[in-house]
Amino acid sequence: MTLADMITVRVCTPVSTGMIKTAHPVACLMVYKAWVGRFWSVRVLSDCRYAEIPLVERPRHLVLAEPEPRYLENVVERVVGGEVARPHSWPWQISLQYLSGGSYYHTCGGSLIRRRWVMTAAHCVDTSRTWRVVLGDHDIYTHEGTEQYMSVSNVYIHPSWNSNNVAGGYDIALLRLSADASLNSYVQLANLPPSGQVLPNNNPCYITGWGRTQTGGNLSAQLKQASLPVVDHSTCSSSSWWGSTVKTTMVCAGGGSLSGCQGDSGGPLNCQVSGQYVVHGVTSFVSSLGCNTQRKPTVFTRVSAYIGWLEGVSEVFGSYIGYFFIHFCTDKGKTAT
Repeated sequence: MTLADMITVRVCTPVSTGMIKTAHPVACLMVYKAWVGRFWSVRVLSDCRYAEIPLVERPRHLVLAEPEPRYLENVVERVVGGEVARPHSWPWQISLQYLSGGSYYHTCGGSLIRRRWVMTAAHCVDTSRTWRVVLGDHDIYTHEGTEQYMSVSNVYIHPSWNSNNVAGGYDIALLRLSADASLNSYVQLANLPPSGQVLPNNNPCYITGWGRTQTGGNLSAQLKQASLPVVDHSTCSSSSWWGSTVKTTMVCAGGGSLSGCQGDSGGPLNCQVSGQYVVHGVTSFVSSLGCNTQRKPTVFTRVSAYIGWLEGVSEVFGSYIGYFFIHFCTDKGKTAT
């Protein structure tokens, strides 16, 4: 089997969602519209599985009226305009993967914030699946000997998250791992900001994730990075930018023709603060007009707005998360090693 034979795409976007009571930590009944060939096929999936569609049949963009946001389209739009990161230079970056047909598929990014806790986006995990987290990874097609594979024992989504309204905010979740991660040269904890901290305009940041380095280019399995400076809230929320879609609990970054674009949903926005990198954002949504759209920067959940919630969940269900450590679904159809 060739690498191309292993690549499929799950192009689905939720039309409506209703939560049902279940013994599972997270479950749902969803209606999906999926691109099949040259048309949209609408279907109800009670078990929240996604339709599998060949890569060549994938549409370039989901069509939504502006200024509505959309989730990142995982396989084809990842860190466009970026570059391959130096291996293990972002050691808190994780690959979130789900089990399907006996194989695991990368679907989102995330950040290791404690040995047993991962922070990601709510929209990445608001379906009932068997998840695993891969730590210490650089090339997700290759077993490099640095990886740690962890099953997810529990999923905690912010209680105010509404999957029908991504612009409403609260796109944040915590994953409790089945065991503690082993910290080493390849796996470290991310720095989190103090509660309420807001970065100034043009503060240097990097988005990281797995994907393409240019629009229409070849898919790469190596971790990418792209420079995305912060756009302050007053600018980003102005009528010629995102307007009222962007809330004060969000961070905007990028938005220029020369900037990088999307990273993995749920992945970190790594910002330089006092000589070190701090995870100030969780990748949430982008414009339906696509990457590098002028005045439509990538939007992130602002981590400093949720420090209290992060601490509360971890205190009730596990180890305490302090707010400043020295180390602090859109699905891609990549078969993970």
